[in-house]
Amino acid sequence: MRTLRRSTSAAVIVATLAGTAALATAAPASAASYHCTTSSYTVDDPSYTGPDSDNWDFDVTLCAKRSGGYIYTTAKVVWDGPYAANQHSSYTFNKARFHLQTKKSTAGADPVVKYADYTYLEHALEHSSGNGNGSYETGTLKTKAAGRYQYLADGYIELDWSGDGAGYRKPLLFNASPRV
Repeated sequence: MRTLRRSTSAAVIVATLAGTAALATAAPASAASYHCTTSSYTVDDPSYTGPDSDNWDFDVTLCAKRSGGYIYTTAKVVWDGPYAANQHSSYTFNKARFHLQTKKSTAGADPVVKYADYTYLEHALEHSSGNGNGSYETGTLKTKAAGRYQYLADGYIELDWSGDGAGYRKPLLFNASPRV
């Protein structure tokens, strides 16, 4: 009888653990996922005249999701900067920012309903890896969804290069996220 009780106890414990593991790994049925678009832009450093390549290749992923009556938008910037820029990284930019927008999808131009400027992008760019590479993620904008309208994430990078005296140059534009 002793063996039967031990086997029964072990079976109950295993069944309980299996049920707990199944609950822990199951995703909630109402969890929304982000809908994203990635696009690229290559820009030349206008203040650098050295012999090495001075292009910055940016990939930006813009994402939006609808959940619980709200719209959430976010962005991730990944870059492959010039190796030479890393040697003088603190002299590359006066300023740099990512401008994230939540837009309501309408006929014609989509109006911006919320936006934020993420100026920490400058720090991230100027502290790239030894090869000039890096990434940066913005915060998340949360906006109350209005009725049946669809929304999307949009955004751009603005760079103020050191040494050129021009301030922010024209924005680097990227493709907006799918509508949610």
